[in-house]
Amino acid sequence: MPDFSVLTDYFDVYMEGFLNTIYASVIALIASFLLGTVIAVFRISSVRPLRWVGTVYVEFIRNIPLLLVVYIFFLGLPLLGITLNGFVCGTIGLTVYTAAFIAEAIRAGIMSVPKGQTEAALSSGLTYVQAMRYVVLPQAVKIVIPPLSNQFLNLVKNSSVLSVIAGLDLMYFGDKVASDTYATIDTYLFVAAFYLVLTLPLSFAAHRLERRLAKHG
Repeated sequence: MPDFSVLTDYFDVYMEGFLNTIYASVIALIASFLLGTVIAVFRISSVRPLRWVGTVYVEFIRNIPLLLVVYIFFLGLPLLGITLNGFVCGTIGLTVYTAAFIAEAIRAGIMSVPKGQTEAALSSGLTYVQAMRYVVLPQAVKIVIPPLSNQFLNLVKNSSVLSVIAGLDLMYFGDKVASDTYATIDTYLFVAAFYLVLTLPLSFAAHRLERRLAKHG
């Protein structure tokens, strides 16, 4: 049986990390979706420099570890005279990393939308950006709800990377509790329970949304 005193005695500590994890996840979720959408549009752009930028971004970020991306901001920015705390650097790194995967998911969605949709939008007087915003992207996002949901779930779990740079997240405070109590297994069982409180409702909502979109065609 888990030692629940580890939870009750350090509940405030767990909650601080839990709330910080929520903040980091929500910020990174919104920012990575916006950035990923822009990169996806770059990837299929007819303008070669934009397409090149999108391709380099996706291929570079997707093929290096998340921890390295976080270190680039945490250790690299001070060399440029920019000093940010671990929470901010971790959230930025999480955003940049997740955006690369979201970009590929959205790009696949855009490619699955018939080209006639874009051509019809352009012929009606819309600009390329307007055609993407009002015609193509709404359909593409609907198509890629399942992979996007997986990326958002991964983002929440990947937020634990903040712990290695004193990002004050749930895992960071879990490490502190474990070092104070020496109840390592019990501590991390409760940490896992807090993560499940975040991920299970998100997973349920994603499946519900997916079924609802499928029902309405």
